Amino acid sequence: MECVLKTFDLGKRFGERWAVRGIDLEVRQGDIFCFLGPNGAGKSTTIRMILTLLKPTSGAVQLFGKDPHKNRREALSRVCGIVEKPDFYLYLTAYKNLELLGSLTRRVKAKEIMAALSRVGLKQRAHDRVRTFSHGMKQRLGIAQALLTGPELIILDEPTTGLDPQGMKEVRELIRRLAREEGMTVFLSSHLLSEIEQVATRMAVVHRGRVVAQGQIAELLDKEATDYALQALPVKETLKIIKQLPWVKIISSDAKGIELRLEPGCAAELNKVLVAKGIEVAALYPRRTLEDFFLRVTKGAPEI
Repeated sequence: MECVLKTFDLGKRFGERWAVRGIDLEVRQGDIFCFLGPNGAGKSTTIRMILTLLKPTSGAVQLFGKDPHKNRREALSRVCGIVEKPDFYLYLTAYKNLELLGSLTRRVKAKEIMAALSRVGLKQRAHDRVRTFSHGMKQRLGIAQALLTGPELIILDEPTTGLDPQGMKEVRELIRRLAREEGMTVFLSSHLLSEIEQVATRMAVVHRGRVVAQGQIAELLDKEATDYALQALPVKETLKIIKQLPWVKIISSDAKGIELRLEPGCAAELNKVLVAKGIEVAALYPRRTLEDFFLRVTKGAPEI
């Protein structure tokens, strides 16, 4: 997969204080990549440097192999970013807002505007004034505005902040659809662990201005002994097979399922063994949550 975004030892200092330091990120084509960390960890500062809204104190950025701080127009031509919440003219319709905002860079056609609204589920509200929109609808309208430029990489800074559960669901489903159906690469920052578990394919955890973990979510969670829930039939035969495996420990079992503790990287192997023995495996999933992982990797992280 092509590397669409890469940072090298990226850092930003304000006076004597480093907001972020030594940030090395790698985002590949087709990723839904989450930049995860608590408020104040340095996520927005990093995004602003990537989009050339801030000049780095140290390090460098590459977008599609180009340095945006040296060749801004070419590097950003395939990228669109929404930092914080999008702003619109509330007295204008969604269509008019996109027509006006789109014209700041080029003349946009009516069919392009309607196509962008359709992609974010707002086609039926095209001619309604934006002041009648919910916060979640405005967030989706902001993404529609970004889509007018035909980006291959879209960067979203805390896209679900302030949304109610329905708004979060709408934005989450839109992000998935853009990646799955349109092959777009999505880079989003968030402090909401539960949201990230549902959409991201890869992530980097930032804490106190430094990246403390990075990689595929499943691989990161599977790097150490982890508790798993297993649903498989027949239960009695499943337990008999498991007891013969030295890298599996049975914690408990009942008619609803089996609780296990697996050695690192053994989940796929267990599934393979059971299926080969004729066991019907309905589900095998980790009990370790992303929140558990986040708390572990950030515990005792040094100041920068």
